[in-house]
Amino acid sequence: MSSAGRGVRVRRLGGSRAGEMRLTRLLRNGAVTPDAMLAEAAARLSERSTGRPVLAIQDTTVVRSEGGGGLYLHACIALDAEDDALLGLAHAEFAWRDHGGKASYRRRPIADKQSRRWLDGADAAARACSSARTLILVGDRENDIYAAFARRPANADLLVRAGGWDRALATGELLSRTLDGLPEVGRYRVDLAAGPGRRARTALVGLRFASVTLKRPRNSVEKTALPAKLTLQAVDVREIDPPAGVEPVHWRLLTTLPVGTAAEAAGIADLYRRRWAIEQLFRTLKTQGFDMRRWPSRTRARSRTWSPPRWWQPPSSSNSSTLARATRRRAKHPKATHPAPRRAACGRPSTPSRPRTSH
Repeated sequence: MSSAGRGVRVRRLGGSRAGEMRLTRLLRNGAVTPDAMLAEAAARLSERSTGRPVLAIQDTTVVRSEGGGGLYLHACIALDAEDDALLGLAHAEFAWRDHGGKASYRRRPIADKQSRRWLDGADAAARACSSARTLILVGDRENDIYAAFARRPANADLLVRAGGWDRALATGELLSRTLDGLPEVGRYRVDLAAGPGRRARTALVGLRFASVTLKRPRNSVEKTALPAKLTLQAVDVREIDPPAGVEPVHWRLLTTLPVGTAAEAAGIADLYRRRWAIEQLFRTLKTQGFDMRRWPSRTRARSRTWSPPRWWQPPSSSNSSTLARATRRRAKHPKATHPAPRRAACGRPSTPSRPRTSH
């Protein structure tokens, strides 16, 4: 399965009517839990990733928005870094996000914040891909967390897009001003995938890079647990002469990978470009696969862990759903009564006999 192709319809995973029924019975089995499915996915990913260069891409998407909060899905998928083959799922979790609470958010340790999902995803990917040749963790702006760089797994590198806030550097400057003042070292054409309201196109971008040392955030409550400084590589990717009416590409990327030449800076931009694979996964789940946007709304208490679709619930008995449908049908059409078929000796319904006529 390639991440660069068209979206896959989950309904077609069965391959046939018999396969569809087998898949349905599997999902309705009370012993099949999300944790068990994740464990099996990680085990298979471990086999597929052995000896391969792996990109572990994380992101979070909204399943259902409710008054400033809602139900969110965070996932981490693994791709082959050379041919973009989708290797499997490394991590996934559902979480309920409350509105408000910003006043106390910065005073809490990372373990008590919902942003810990990025660290959990990184650790899960590192365990599942422990036998990979190389492992690079890729994340969007929400993944720009000081603790994520400080506590990254030993067998992984990290590549994220700098967040909306401006990082303070050990030199006293800000990250944005430092990158803006760098000379352009080369140009590169990057293929951009299509998205909502955006056509696929090829953009010409200018490249800048530098080694930067970040200062630990002043408001961190984990000053004894996090280093005071972190040295990373910063790559600035900005579009040259974008089409009229199109928002230009501008990525400020932070990475633990070495960057010393324009070619290596272009390689960093290409790695981040492939983060779009997880956006395609979410779009498939929401519109072409499980159609998550149509899942029934649940109470906050139930949504805190997971708000499953209706088909996930195991039936109370093998015939309960069939009986319920028959009851509703009789109540709606009381006159549509049919005599029960006679039973033959073998126990199967027999065909009603026709009246004999003379010729």
